[in-house]
Amino acid sequence: MRVAVIGHVEHVTLGRVPAVPRPGDIAHLESPRSFPGGGGGVAFFQLTRSPAEVLLYTAAGDDDAAAQVLERLSRTGARIFSARRPQAHTRDVVMITPDGERTIVVVGEPLHPQRTDPLPWEALGSCDAAYTAQDPAALVAARSARLLVVTARRRPALLRSGARADVVVGSALDPREACSLDDFPAGQRPEALVLTEGATGGTVHTARGPQRFPAPPRKPEGGGAYGAGDSFAGALTYFLALGVPVHEACVRAGPYGAAVLGALDPLEAQLVLAA
Repeated sequence: MRVAVIGHVEHVTLGRVPAVPRPGDIAHLESPRSFPGGGGGVAFFQLTRSPAEVLLYTAAGDDDAAAQVLERLSRTGARIFSARRPQAHTRDVVMITPDGERTIVVVGEPLHPQRTDPLPWEALGSCDAAYTAQDPAALVAARSARLLVVTARRRPALLRSGARADVVVGSALDPREACSLDDFPAGQRPEALVLTEGATGGTVHTARGPQRFPAPPRKPEGGGAYGAGDSFAGALTYFLALGVPVHEACVRAGPYGAAVLGALDPLEAQLVLAA
């Protein structure tokens, strides 16, 4: 099986804070660690914990942060296609409060691959699934995969592209992602809209109506929420590519999203995906 991820991978520095700083405060990150993250990065790493061949289409800057990110990506054994940008690579500072919630400060604009970048876009046609993209033209290229899964945060780009996703996935608790099937034109309405709701599970919306799916029975503790939604999306894409029906795929993907709640670094806590 072959799966592609098209998205941004940031240089993330994450640590604990007693509380999100107020105006004038100084926050000190406790137990800091750095790793490649971002929406594309976390989903990518989850998919590399599977037997699938994984392709990553991304973009990188020209500084030490970019070099560190690319070196870590190369160690996965996946096929990495990275467009280079003559600028500093995007960095994220992630603060985890005692309740496990995360607050993210993004330094600079995320670097996304563009269809005009000289990357092997034709390889997407051989993929069983492609996950997300920001550039509308890249979404059109991704549509050549057997299945197209898009994060709800990319809905404006998806609508501009004119392409139709098979599955759109997002969080009902995030105003940037909450949407309904009616928010898509008839010709672009996905087969399924998956909206998660944290500890209460989520809902699969299709033309047949909504269907709830449960949260995993046991919630890990001691970590943070950073990466949970993206790990769920990566696992969901994998199970859909295997041919698992969307509701069952959501049930199976749930533990993969929840697993990262047990560690500060989501890449350390991600579970191995198996058929």
